[in-house]
Amino acid sequence: MSRPRHGSRPRRPRRPETGSRSDAAYHEPVLAEVVLEVLAPEDEGLFLDGTVGGGGHTRRLLEACSGCRVVAVDRDPEALEAARRALGALGARVRFLHCSFADAAADEAVRDEGLDGALLDLGVSSHQLDDDARGFAFRRGVALDMRMDTTDEVDAVHFLAEANEARLAEVFRQLGEEPRSRRLAREIVKRRATEPLRTSDDLVAALSVVLGRAPSARDKARIFQAVRIAVNEELETLERGLPAIRDVMKDGGVLVVIAYHSLEDRLVKNAFREWSRACICPPELPVCVCRGRPLGETLTHRPVRPDEDEVSHNPRARSARLRAWRKAA
Repeated sequence: MSRPRHGSRPRRPRRPETGSRSDAAYHEPVLAEVVLEVLAPEDEGLFLDGTVGGGGHTRRLLEACSGCRVVAVDRDPEALEAARRALGALGARVRFLHCSFADAAADEAVRDEGLDGALLDLGVSSHQLDDDARGFAFRRGVALDMRMDTTDEVDAVHFLAEANEARLAEVFRQLGEEPRSRRLAREIVKRRATEPLRTSDDLVAALSVVLGRAPSARDKARIFQAVRIAVNEELETLERGLPAIRDVMKDGGVLVVIAYHSLEDRLVKNAFREWSRACICPPELPVCVCRGRPLGETLTHRPVRPDEDEVSHNPRARSARLRAWRKAA
């Protein structure tokens, strides 16, 4: 499979008419055919699947390239175990790491060999949302948790109990786009003085008071998503991980990121834009004193979105935005 031409937008291939859905135990891999076209795996390349989930993207990549290998990474121990089961037949072609994608770049083998490409499929998986024990959903009676890595100490209960009012307001405003963010933060601080917020019902009740009505599903989704992003430090991990992965990619390697939140997508867009510029000096400087050359080129000047067929087949794909960048040779 050839790589996209310089500056061209990846095509969206037709969805296969048939195929196994065994890798959908966690979630159907989003924009899988576009990912393959952009990464263009060949020869004996080494690739990073920085959010392996149920292994769907990795399986498709290795089926497309018989000599390629993948470092499969996930913060979620359950997801990693599911990927081990799903990809077990591929043997030594897959190596599993329990860590964040930002930390995977520090792996000695990855640093020594370098990556031919990397994929980050951000956000939460369908399995995590559907499993009440994981505490991501706003269904009634669900215990608040929201940790992607269940070995982490801080869950949603701890975050809502310990974050100060200013921090809570910032999270609800920036990550949840909630115009009543200060009132919601104040209501949570008031309620936790008596008893911690432990379940989805507790957080929804606080939101109901602030809105003066029963929250819609959209209202709840925004607030729960904001708490999840904060608990898992998702934006901080992305901001740290993007340059770390770039630096361990080989010349000509491609980095693909699928984002589901506008703030994530903006971070990716801005990083790719800056890396693709020859000069990043402040405009007031009379001469260039920075690197003086682009680090690579953006392959997607606009994000690639799933088509209607994919969204109807896989509703999780609805908000997906794919961007890709190639490191300079």
